[in-house]
Amino acid sequence: MIPRKLPEPGGQMEPPEFGEVFRVYYPNVYRQITYLLGDQAAAEDLAQETFLRLYRSPPVDMSNLGGWLARVAANLAYNHLRAEKRRKEREARDFEETVGRVLSFDEALIRNQEIRAVRRCLSRLADRDRTCLLLKFSGFSYQEIAEVIGVQAASVGTILARAQRRFKDEFEKGTKQG
Repeated sequence: MIPRKLPEPGGQMEPPEFGEVFRVYYPNVYRQITYLLGDQAAAEDLAQETFLRLYRSPPVDMSNLGGWLARVAANLAYNHLRAEKRRKEREARDFEETVGRVLSFDEALIRNQEIRAVRRCLSRLADRDRTCLLLKFSGFSYQEIAEVIGVQAASVGTILARAQRRFKDEFEKGTKQG
């Protein structure tokens, strides 16, 4: 269904006619993008972008509005897929640079066991000790840690040293038991 009053070439659509076009064409545009992407959330975003482009600069020839919307939606979906592919490649490259090599199955298993052991030890610590350690090893300054736990910045070093000792004791106790 084409709106009764067509916009002038290069002009914006009026809200009443746009609402009618949106109501008629949105389900098809959304379905097309969902089919191409397989991701409903991204499809919703790109369908909105398709109609935003229609609202801002409708086609000169409105006789094939459905085709125009389908082409814009497909182009947006393909652009999204290319961007996601580049992002995944970049993340994989960054990960390999960070790790330096791919872990063998045995190495990955040992690493996962160590991670679980650290998490168990952290869960057995007092909240303040756990928070201090996590903040410190996440790069927070003593002043920032002091603000979070509500103490003077001068006390943070002592609190951290005690928390590290308690963590070490818990870790050693866990490895002796395990």
